[in-house]
Amino acid sequence: MSAKYYTQFILTDTYYRDGNEFCGVVELADPMEQHSDSRDIEAILARNFDLQKNTVKLLSWSRLH
Repeated sequence: MSAKYYTQFILTDTYYRDGNEFCGVVELADPMEQHSDSRDIEAILARNFDLQKNTVKLLSWSRLH
């Protein structure tokens, strides 16, 4: 069952230097654990942008119902 989340994050990769803050809805094939570590979420977002996981800084993350 998929799950949707509203998220805000910053990309710290030099390519995104001028426009590095993003927000929007992310849909995952499987819901995240209730108390997931922010590093896990940053890794998912980094994979989506084809970046290293240390280039994503999570600002907020909440599940949509």
